[in-house]
Amino acid sequence: MERKIVITGDGSSTIHLPEWDEQYHSKHGAIQEAYHVFIKHGLHYYCNSVSKGVEVFSESREGVSILEIGFGTGLNAFISLLEAEKLAIHIDYAGVEGYPVTMKEINQLNYAKELNFDKSQEYFKKLHSIFWEEKHQITSCFSLLKQKKFFDEVEDINKFNIIYFDAFGARVQPELWTEKVFKKMYNALKQKGVLVTYSAKGSVRRAMQAVGFSVEKLPGPPGKREMLRATK
Repeated sequence: MERKIVITGDGSSTIHLPEWDEQYHSKHGAIQEAYHVFIKHGLHYYCNSVSKGVEVFSESREGVSILEIGFGTGLNAFISLLEAEKLAIHIDYAGVEGYPVTMKEINQLNYAKELNFDKSQEYFKKLHSIFWEEKHQITSCFSLLKQKKFFDEVEDINKFNIIYFDAFGARVQPELWTEKVFKKMYNALKQKGVLVTYSAKGSVRRAMQAVGFSVEKLPGPPGKREMLRATK
């Protein structure tokens, strides 16, 4: 399938799939969507609300465990790495992707330049240059395991605190937003773990609730009215 690098509304890049008329991120802004959905309502919410502040992770060897469904361009992992550095917490990150992005495409993405964080280019390249199926310590605060497999092949049990559910939309891949898939997500989370996604479709919310999640609607990122957060 053809993939094109395009610039989104906040100046950050993403990949566009002309055949599906679908993007890897919001056309209104890739970086601002990632921060709003996955960092603000996922990582920050979990640290501050569920675990009563990030201090617990500064003192704990366990840290925060995150599963990303749809590793894609690595943007969510990259921003989570930068947040781990800022907050001085340890994040143990696993990214699942069925169709990895090529290095040629990765080299055309401007996330490191747009975020302008110390060593950002070095960190972003390292996320993509490491081998798949092996856990790597990227920084003292962030480890990464990339897994090449389909989402319905996730078999983890009570392993993660947070899931970033960033699959392509239900319009083009409805099979990724079913009770079967969300049951696997529910099983993969620890008790009180949270799943966040940009989607707010009624069918998605009902599928989450059917497998046991408590689901709430939240204000969406720019260009989208609502999003969902599910808690185990």
